[in-house]
Amino acid sequence: MNITSERLTIFLPGLYDGGAERILLNLAAGIAARGFRVDLTLARAEGPYMDQIPASVRMVDLKATRVLTCLPSLIRYLRTERPAALLSALHANIPAIWARRLTGIPRRVALSEHNTLTRVSAGEHDLRWELYPTLARKFYPWADEIIAVSKGVASDLSLAADLPLENIQVIYNPIVTPELYAKAEAALDHPWFAEGQPPVILGVGRLTSQKGFDVLLDAFARVKKARAARLLILGEGEDRSALEAQIGRLGLQGDVSLPGFVSNPYPYFARTAAFVLSSRWEGLPTVLVEALALQAPIVSTDCPSGPREILGNGHYGRLVPMDEPDEMARAILEVLAERPAVNAEEGWRPYELEFVTDQYLNVLLN
Repeated sequence: MNITSERLTIFLPGLYDGGAERILLNLAAGIAARGFRVDLTLARAEGPYMDQIPASVRMVDLKATRVLTCLPSLIRYLRTERPAALLSALHANIPAIWARRLTGIPRRVALSEHNTLTRVSAGEHDLRWELYPTLARKFYPWADEIIAVSKGVASDLSLAADLPLENIQVIYNPIVTPELYAKAEAALDHPWFAEGQPPVILGVGRLTSQKGFDVLLDAFARVKKARAARLLILGEGEDRSALEAQIGRLGLQGDVSLPGFVSNPYPYFARTAAFVLSSRWEGLPTVLVEALALQAPIVSTDCPSGPREILGNGHYGRLVPMDEPDEMARAILEVLAERPAVNAEEGWRPYELEFVTDQYLNVLLN
């Protein structure tokens, strides 16, 4: 069979504003560039990344109200299109393996885990995630491959779902792409980045408790007592009102900005004086690899999991304890004072698109 006749499917809940969605768009483009027919199949075609679907990838909308209710539509899709393999992520994993069990299609199903399941199931206060370790324990063994995006995620999944660690393969995310560098070259029309302005500290992510932006604000208040600086946090989420209230209590209204979701954050990465990841937990934080590739000085919490792996045990950036604003402020002040040169090619090479695409194709095509 001509290899280009193979259809490969990536199945997601939607294209919401998370790191997993962005990196799977990268992977879809990388696989399509190898000559495969790629379907990006969505339980519901919505989210801020809809306009970033590559032209080489076909989008399939199952038009479900929720991920679990898409099962009949997913079964019809599999029987009609008969893809050679399916890769799913997030809470699309369970319906993906149910659908294959009911149809026998496709030949191979791979599930990818992008977060530390123990922390998500305990921290999200969402019944879906609270039940997820039990569902994973029962149904993940039905998959042909289980992929974790970091060693930390693999260990956590093994513990949370009682799965043998040797049955979980680690493949890092395809984050570093030519498009990343091209987007970083875009003009940045923001007054805070004009010559002569105070240094700008950058945070990027959904405005949720997981991302720890409340701690970053407390740390920034300490930084402000020592020197002039500004803080920009790109992202949107349910904690906006709480964070805005905190900004007011700390008297930081003129020095902190929450502009919301930004479709191209990369010019900010390339120009920031310090990128800060303040998360309480992660799987493999995409933004940290992007910051590394764009040579931003980095301060990151040593949260489970990913930062310590990405930063080479602190070789490529400063690691600080979680929920410790004093330690975070101290590290930020050191970075602002030293303005360290960042040369971390060894750190970001494992996340290059071409390298990661090879690994996924090996898994999907066995």
